[in-house]
Parts: sequence; C-alpha cells; structure tokens
Amino acid sequence: MKSIKVLVIAMALAMGSTSFTAHAGATAATGATVQVQVQQIRNATAKIQYAGKTFLVDPFLAKKGTYPGFPGTFHSELRNPTIELPLPVKDIMKGVDAVIVTHTHLDHWDGGDHNFIPKAMPLFVQHEADAALIRGQGYTDVRIMTGSTEFEGVRLTKTGGQHGTDEMYGKKPLGDMLGEAMGVVFQAPGAKTVYIVGDTVWNATVDGTLAKFNPDVVILNTGDARMKGYTGSIIMGKDDVLHAYQAMPNATIIATHMDAINHMTLSRKELRDHVKEHKIGDRVRIPADGEVLTFAVVK
Repeated sequence: MKSIKVLVIAMALAMGSTSFTAHAGATAATGATVQVQVQQIRNATAKIQYAGKTFLVDPFLAKKGTYPGFPGTFHSELRNPTIELPLPVKDIMKGVDAVIVTHTHLDHWDGGDHNFIPKAMPLFVQHEADAALIRGQGYTDVRIMTGSTEFEGVRLTKTGGQHGTDEMYGKKPLGDMLGEAMGVVFQAPGAKTVYIVGDTVWNATVDGTLAKFNPDVVILNTGDARMKGYTGSIIMGKDDVLHAYQAMPNATIIATHMDAINHMTLSRKELRDHVKEHKIGDRVRIPADGEVLTFAVVK
C-alpha cells in the first residue's frame, strides 16, 4: 500500500499540484469508483457532477422568448431562447458548487438579468474582461482561469479555440463581437477525463488539446450556428461529430448546443440521421434536454 501511495504522489507532483496529490492518494488507496454525470439542460448549459463536485456550465436560464434574436444571424426574427427549460431553475441549481462561464455571449451567460445564481457562488471565467463584467453584476467570487486551476480536488484546465472562421475574424466589428471563448478539461484521480470543447470551430488548438489530454468524454457544441453573408459556422456541426469520432476512437462524443437559439441550423433530428448514416452511434450521444448521462471508472 505504501508503494502505491508513493507512486501516486510522484505522479501528481509531476502534474504540479499538491492539493491534487492528496486527493489522488486517497482515491488510489481506496480503489473507489468515481462517477461522472453530465446532464444536458438546454443549449450549451450543462450540469456536471465530477469527483464529488457539481458544476453548472454556461448557464442560460431565461424563459422562452425573453430576448430578441441575434442581429446579423440566420433566423434573427426568432426570439431566444426558442424553447423552455426542461425543469425548474431551482432544480437546476440544486447542489451546484461552482459555475463555469466559457464566455459571456448571452446564450452562455444571462446571470446579469436574474438572481437564480447566488452572488457569492464561485464562478470561473476565461479572462479579466469577462470577470469585470460579471463582478459588475454583483457576483463576488469570480475567478479567472489561467492554465490549470484546482477546485476542491478537481483540476480544471483552460483550453482555447476560435469562435468563427478566419474571414469573420478579419472583419470589424464582427471579429470583436465574436471575441474569445474557452474550453475546459476536467480531471480527477479515478474519474474519466472530460473535455468541454466550447464555442469554437475545429482547429489546431482542438487537435492539440485532444492529443495532450486524451479525454474519455468530449462535449461538442454542434448547432452549426450561422451568420448572414458569411460562409461557414461560428461553432461546430455534424461533420465535426464524425471527425471527433474518428480522431478519438476510445472516447464518447456528446453533441449539444442545438434546438434552442435562433441561428442554429443543425437540429438533433438531423444529427441523429447523420450519425445513423455513418454508423457511429455506438459512441455518439445526443442527449435531450434534461437527460442525464453517467460515466464511471474504477482505478
């Protein structure tokens, strides 16, 4: 037993976190099963139970039709969100330990318009600009992710991406409006590694993250959101689901960010047909709003 603990500590020190080390030793010593649970809420909003902690990712909690459609995008005449939440907000917030906001576009963060999220709850953001905005809305524990961050035994690693095509970023003010959006990798001893890719097109940064972390679960935003007058999407689409399946032969792919915002052009139904056509349904999940997916591994 002593040799096992020494090995675990050495590995954790190599990863550079002493608090992570202590948690690793306890998990390895007990051989515990660490359950990972991903609940699709709506759009990109997800509730993730990971190594004993519960994270709410990209909370967009407004009632159906609260906001006008995004100008300059497909179907901007539709109001957002286009569908209701699958369960009451109080149930969504139940047990949440921290919130992760990958970026502050309205469909990923509307916390300035309501009081559903406690003002003192830990919120993780990508940079100072997003932190300043959220602090200005009255939230008091806003933490900027810089590389790898530890939260009560869970390692959160900030990853990059590009929220649109090179052409879009070359045009002003569109490039500034698209801005930056991060992804997040979740790690803990005994738990499957989860990679939330975030609002990005597929690029070298995504390839590099997959190669570095070899995640067991990859969550893709696949609604194929479109801007008027431009070719290409500002997030991923059905071909990227196939790409992920082929690039990560041992990973489960979860497709989300569909059927809730005006400029999404790929529906769950269309993606299910695509998955069936390419015979990749063994490792691709397209959860309904409110659906829970569970992953567990014994170390």
